[in-house]
Order: sequence, then C-alpha cells, then structure tokens
Amino acid sequence: MNNIYVIHALLAAALFGASTPFAKLLVGEMSPWLLAGLLYLGSGVGLAVARLIRDRTWRPSGLAEGEWPWLLGAIFFGGVLGPLALMFGLMRTSGSTASLLLNLEAVLTAVIAWVVFKENADRRIVLGMLAIVAGGAVLSWPGGDAGTSDWYGPFAIVAACLCWAIDNNLTRRVAASDALFIAGAKGAVAGSVNAGLAFALGASLPAGPILLGTLAVGLLGYGISLVLFVLALRALGTARTGAYFSTAPFIGAAFSLVLLGESTSPAFWLASALMVWGVWLHLTEHHEHEHVHEPMEHSHRHVHDAHHQHEHDFGWIGEEPHEHWHRHEAMVHKHPHFPDMHHRHLH
Repeated sequence: MNNIYVIHALLAAALFGASTPFAKLLVGEMSPWLLAGLLYLGSGVGLAVARLIRDRTWRPSGLAEGEWPWLLGAIFFGGVLGPLALMFGLMRTSGSTASLLLNLEAVLTAVIAWVVFKENADRRIVLGMLAIVAGGAVLSWPGGDAGTSDWYGPFAIVAACLCWAIDNNLTRRVAASDALFIAGAKGAVAGSVNAGLAFALGASLPAGPILLGTLAVGLLGYGISLVLFVLALRALGTARTGAYFSTAPFIGAAFSLVLLGESTSPAFWLASALMVWGVWLHLTEHHEHEHVHEPMEHSHRHVHDAHHQHEHDFGWIGEEPHEHWHRHEAMVHKHPHFPDMHHRHLH
C-alpha cells in the first residue's frame, strides 16, 4: 500500500468533514445558491493563485481533447448540483446527522465504480458498504435524530452524495492531469454558475467578514480537499479513495457536536457504530494477486519504479519525479495493489 496516498485521502476527508458544520452556520446568512457559489469561488480563486505561484506563469491545462467531457461532467454534477442539494439539506437536517449521512457518498461512489467502470471489489469492501448504508438508514428515518423532522433534508443530502459519487468517477478519468488545475477549474466554473444564479434570483453579498469566512471555508474544505482527493484517486482507485474519504463525516459530526452544541440520540450513536465498523473494514483491506499489465501509453508525473522502466527520447539528468509521454510494455507480476491508473485489469 502506498501510505502517502492514503494520507492524502484522509487529509482530504478531514478538511471536507470539518467544513460541513461551518457551512451549516452560514446557511442562515445567505441563500443556498449563493453559499454554494461562494464556497466554490473560494476554492477556484485560491487554487488559481496557488497554481500561478507554483508555475510562476500561466500554463496550459495539459488535458487531452477527449478528457474535457469527463471534467465538464464532473463539474456539473459535483460543483453545481451537489453543493446546492447539500445546502438545502442542511436547512432541514442537523449538522451532525448531515455529516454522517455524507458517508453515503462513498457507497454510491463504489457502486458506480463497480457497476459502470468495472472496478474490483471483494466481500470485505461490500460488507463495509452495507454497514455504512445501514447507518445512513438509521439516521435518515424520521424521528431517528433530534435534528431531523422529515425526509426532505436527508433526501437532499443523499442526492448531493449521488452527485458527488458521479463526480468522483468522472474525475478519476482525468486524475493523472494537474490536480491543482482540475480542482481549480471545478471551483471557478461551479462557483460562477451558482453565484450567478443566486444574483439572478435577487441575492446580495453578505457582510465583509462573513464573505471572507465563506471563501476561506471553500478554499480549505472544497479546494485543497479536492486536490488531495485527486492525488489519492491516481493511486487508490475510485472506490478505495471513497472509502478512506468516508471518514469525513465523523470529523464533521464531532465539529457539529462541539461547535453547534447539538444534542444526540441513541439512533445517532447506533449509526455512528455501524459507520465506524464499515470504514474500519475498508481501511484494513488487502488486495494481492498475479495480474497482467497490457501495453499502454500516457503522460503523468512518475518515478522509475517497477511500473516505469522506459527509455527517454530527451536529455534526462535523473531528476524525479518528472512528467512526459511514456510507454508501458506488457508485464505479469504479483504485489499488493489498488485499481489505480496502472491496475484497471479484470478479475
């Protein structure tokens, strides 16, 4: 297992999970459209500045022509529909319940990855997903938690999870590209669309301190979190990255209990136990077997490990990691692995 990418996924989860109760505090300060727009604008503007500082100039995206539809689809589902559904859901659901319901994003992400994109899943991962679903069912049942009065709030949050699950699977198709550009583009486009719709409906900007706070929450909880998530996607695959990311709601729930002073019920703690068990099953998975690597060509940042033994058609002085177009020859071997960009084989 590549521990650095696991750390990326867990840090992404921590940042996003902590942003949920802060977003709930901001719901009463502006319309859901405007809040979603400002959160993503904070992400887009902040990451654009970071990319300019890193590159010291403006560089092209590096996306191939065939990758743009995947990115645009991810922006639509994950940056426009998802945040809007979450903001409406938070209006009718407690922050702690909403944070735990967001675990369903990992379930839906995995189901789409397995059914549509044919990622591998073993019984341990499936059992973990069932535990998370059970926890979400306990929380979404009317009366199961003090902060949930009907189905509308939980349904909206589940809809947000579905949008982000589609987003995650589409983003995986472009994960080898610049993570700062991918996350920044999502933030800029999604933020502009949501904020534009809000202004068209008569919304106005909040006071300066609230505006700056909203942009900061967006940069940390949506922008930097997404950059780390994309980096994890490269090495862990969609379903596994989603599993690690499903620790986010527990962090959000803890912040809600402390920050918002919300009460809990036995149903809340039962759901927590089920979800903790499901996440633990994911985190302790081990996948190893003999597998075949088919020949392939692509470009991404890499080091010369077992999967990158190739010649260079330019003057290379041994600097790593580096990025260039390269070819993988056919190979058969056995080692622990995840369905990353080099391990998308059938089982």
